[in-house]
Amino acid sequence: MAGLTLKNINKSYANGFHAVKNLDLDIKDKEFVILVGPSGCGKSTSLRMIAGLEEISDGELYIDDKLVNDIEPKDRDIAMVFQNYALYPHMTVFDNMAFGLKLRKMSKDDIKEKVTEAAKILNIEDLLNRKPKELSGGQRQRVALGRAIVREPKVFLMDEPLSNLDAKLRVQMRSELSKLHKRLQTTFIYVTHDQTEAMTMGTRIVVMKDGIVQQVADPQTIYASPANIFVAGFMGSPQMNFIDCKIVEKEGQVLAVFANNQIVLPSIKANLLKSKGYIGKDVVLGIRPNNIYSTSEAPFSYEGSVLNAKIDVKELLGAETNLYLKINEIDLTCIVKPNLALQVGDTIDITLDMNKCHIFDKATEKVVL
Repeated sequence: MAGLTLKNINKSYANGFHAVKNLDLDIKDKEFVILVGPSGCGKSTSLRMIAGLEEISDGELYIDDKLVNDIEPKDRDIAMVFQNYALYPHMTVFDNMAFGLKLRKMSKDDIKEKVTEAAKILNIEDLLNRKPKELSGGQRQRVALGRAIVREPKVFLMDEPLSNLDAKLRVQMRSELSKLHKRLQTTFIYVTHDQTEAMTMGTRIVVMKDGIVQQVADPQTIYASPANIFVAGFMGSPQMNFIDCKIVEKEGQVLAVFANNQIVLPSIKANLLKSKGYIGKDVVLGIRPNNIYSTSEAPFSYEGSVLNAKIDVKELLGAETNLYLKINEIDLTCIVKPNLALQVGDTIDITLDMNKCHIFDKATEKVVL
């Protein structure tokens, strides 16, 4: 088992591209850490530097307090699971899983014991004599995981291992990986661009953009208290709504004013904005779709926060309905109960739960409250 420390890690290429910038991260033993962000944000490059597959341009990488910058991948005691499975097509499942152990000159009996145990954990005992071409995508991914498990590494590295699977199988494999982490009690570092995978599996999430870490926290903190507009918009589906507003004080109330509309801010948020000098300033108001209600459904008093919107698109999802709304030229998404008799083109009165809203600085895009 192992913890990792990344100190001021940078990756630059010969063409001048700076892929990872000043990455500082402490990963505790047995954690399940998710690196998440859009394509090109540096998450896979970071993982490959941990694996030793990419050279670190600057900074220090420690595994169990041992500096490993110049240590070969095979000597780092890590195992990596790739997006494309990377199985040997001419070998059986058993031989694929046993390959690394054979290179270590392990005895046949020990190899058989470890492969059989890993196959049992992954429920692929009946597949050991098959070739990869005879397997489904989910079965191949289990074999790739099994090949990593038998080595009993200190750290598991996973680079988008579920992205080639269909939606139903991805959901199943997310659950399987979470169970596997609990069972093996090993450090997992997992890369994905899918925020649902990050929210459901990780003990901590590292959100990255343009090679820079935006926020590191547990899933609930990332969702409920995003550090900036990027994190707020990236985490959560449908994504958070953003409205450009001006904060105005009028007749003893603090208002968020936009496009001929105004919303009264709750006293606690109003006082914080006043104390931070935001009266008269432009801000970005963020609110999640599940905190916007039809006035007929609102579970709170909504005086001062009612808006009239036109339904642009309606998505019936069974247990709930997503409404994509227009207020003047502003787009908003809200989630309502499916039994509301609403159609595209209808107008609807909505109310925002302003106790759940976020305010971001317009210039810096950092959270104000």
